[in-house]
Amino acid sequence: MNLAQTFTPARAVAQHCDELIRRGPRPEERAQHLASWRRDVAREVARDLADLLSGAKLEAQLSEPEAISGKAVFDRIGPVAANSLLRCGADDRTVLLSFDIATAIALTDRSFGGSGEAVSSDVTSLPRSAGLLVEQAARIIAQAIAKASARSSGHGGETPRTSSADVMIRSESAARLKPFDLGSDCVLFTLEFGIANNVRWTAVLAMPADRLDSLLPGLGSAGAASPRSVSAHAKEIAFGAIPLPLEAVLAEFDLPLARLERLLPGDCIALSVVRDIPLRIGAQTVARGSLGTMEDRMALRLTGVCANRAFLEGQMS
Repeated sequence: MNLAQTFTPARAVAQHCDELIRRGPRPEERAQHLASWRRDVAREVARDLADLLSGAKLEAQLSEPEAISGKAVFDRIGPVAANSLLRCGADDRTVLLSFDIATAIALTDRSFGGSGEAVSSDVTSLPRSAGLLVEQAARIIAQAIAKASARSSGHGGETPRTSSADVMIRSESAARLKPFDLGSDCVLFTLEFGIANNVRWTAVLAMPADRLDSLLPGLGSAGAASPRSVSAHAKEIAFGAIPLPLEAVLAEFDLPLARLERLLPGDCIALSVVRDIPLRIGAQTVARGSLGTMEDRMALRLTGVCANRAFLEGQMS
């Protein structure tokens, strides 16, 4: 009697996606991660902002997150404030940082050796000196968040890449930065810092609610890699060195065929350079930026990166 059999599966074996089978952290685990992250952010901010504010020894604390809608965040900030969109890590880990105008001016006063006390003012726009001070403070806060997020993630508390923590763009209108939609579920933190038993300053940090876990050590992308991320990493190894031709389009215009036929060396064509310059691969826009200089060369400072993962994967496949 031959018991050897060849069985044919009745149907294909199910392939469950990582999002369905992944087990999220228990509430108490998440609360512990959040408390540790808040403490680390406050410690980094207090230490790194000290030199900017005349070397004063600072104390800082980051509040519990407040569940809030995107529209309510913008209403809380108001129509005019010192707003910055921070890049606090890889991918889409961006955070909205906002100081009110009075606080921005008070911080500027403190940086020049003043008391740093906020005074009532009718100023409705940000002075240039205050704008420069806010950008420096925002960059320090972005790096503090990135460092706190990297802690316990194998980076020894250091930012994995310095360039991944920076100020992407500033505006006196928070809505213009488009950090999230009006109807988005968001979380809002209040960052309070200052000199012990003396003047205190506050700032607002806000982000989409579903982005918070990516910033918490052990819960975000620094944890165990999913099958999908392993596959993406394999693609980076295989295709990451392939050069792609990019072009920064300073201006586009229409020229009549008759005028085109009459073009001669020495002719001048007026150009209207756009403020938000697209960076393209072929006809596909992958990023946008503002024109500037770096050392002795022209440079493009990126203000936004488009969501073109599907396009790039298509180019690599």
